[in-house]
Amino acid sequence: MTVTTFDPVSSVSLTASAQKYFASKLTKQPGKLIRLSTKESGCTGFSYVLDIVDSALENDTVLEFGNVVLAVDSQSISMLKGTEIDLVREGVNEVVKFKNPNVVAECGCGESFSVS
Repeated sequence: MTVTTFDPVSSVSLTASAQKYFASKLTKQPGKLIRLSTKESGCTGFSYVLDIVDSALENDTVLEFGNVVLAVDSQSISMLKGTEIDLVREGVNEVVKFKNPNVVAECGCGESFSVS
């Protein structure tokens, strides 16, 4: 596993609130990490997938944010470059949000996106 130096322009980033959220999830599962990928889904093309996994896959880009390790799927990295992951409060709920500068369209419900 190769750890990539953080570059906010070309890498995925976590806000402080997202980092705290993921750290709390990983505390309950020592040795695991967060893996971000995309899948074909929805009416506009793709959706984000976050999983807690044992290890990164061979070609994943691995980023460290304090005690949070984030592996980004090699097949998704081009459409995720520059994406900021945030945790926001909506009413009584907390929701993981993706601010992706590559998105050109999103579906009405916000569950899927397309890139150019």
